[in-house]
Amino acid sequence: MKVNELKIGNLTARLPVIQGGMGVGVSLSGLSGAVAAAGGIGVISTAQIGYRDPDFDRHPLECNLRAIGEEIRKARAIANGGVIGVNIMVATRHYEEYVKAAVDAGVDIIISGAGLPMTLPGVSQDVKIAPIVSSRKSLSVIAKYWSKKFDRKPDLVVIEGPTAGGHLGFHIDEIEEYTVLHTKNYDDEVRQIIALADEMGVPVAVAGGVYERADMEHYLDMGAKAVQLATRFVTTKECDASDAYKQAYINAKKEDIVIVKSPVGMPGRAIHNVFLDKVAQGERFMRGCRQCITTCKPETTPYCITEALVNAVKGNLDEGLIFCGSNAYRADKIETVADIMEEFS
Repeated sequence: MKVNELKIGNLTARLPVIQGGMGVGVSLSGLSGAVAAAGGIGVISTAQIGYRDPDFDRHPLECNLRAIGEEIRKARAIANGGVIGVNIMVATRHYEEYVKAAVDAGVDIIISGAGLPMTLPGVSQDVKIAPIVSSRKSLSVIAKYWSKKFDRKPDLVVIEGPTAGGHLGFHIDEIEEYTVLHTKNYDDEVRQIIALADEMGVPVAVAGGVYERADMEHYLDMGAKAVQLATRFVTTKECDASDAYKQAYINAKKEDIVIVKSPVGMPGRAIHNVFLDKVAQGERFMRGCRQCITTCKPETTPYCITEALVNAVKGNLDEGLIFCGSNAYRADKIETVADIMEEFS
């Protein structure tokens, strides 16, 4: 199957592959720049992006806003003219300040989920914008509001399914219906979302469970214009996570991949480890608040998700939360971004 380039307005990516944004610190300038240079769209996650700054614990917002510009500039230096995007979660505290920082830094596209990005067009100016949705209803609500309030439509729609990694836009019972019981087929929802996007003249990228070229061909045959994959890129030389983090994916077995209840109130997919056992036994790991997600309640939450994700990406796995997609167990070696992009070309 011959794949076509991905056109989003005046943006063109040689390959219809978007690298999913992975926080904290898993997809920064190193990974995103390499994907962009190889012909895809490289995406930086802004989730606690400034975690490496010595002042982060005291001034997380300032460090994050500063790091957004720094990482975009570093990615540009690697990208060789390729397309650079950011992923900004709607549930982020000071969401609009993050968006403005990315716009000011000259990012090409903002991809936004973990909530409905209703205010995004008002602060994104001429930057391309893409909501992440999991249902036709969500896209309909966003599109109608954007049209009425801002006279604007999405430049791209990203559909994120129930087999994706990290925080998921589904209730736990829905995840079970789609992935365990198989009483529902998520492709049915994907077709409905693509049909609505087609009516608007907006291209669609499908995410969640995309790991190899055959997965891409499946969704392109359904009418999508691109796919978004994240888990596959973790075990690359260019990924910004520690070697220990990458090795956790390679070591993982299928039964090690579990659904967890995030302390910010959403279900998530992660690799089972000692840390999750400690949490299940009632240990509490809440040492300060880094002002990350609006839904977090620091006084009652069992652990700081920022601290857990930072520990993991740095390689302190026994005190860290290792988010992953459903296919993480399939990783068996470290490869390069170029290897993956060649497979998808």
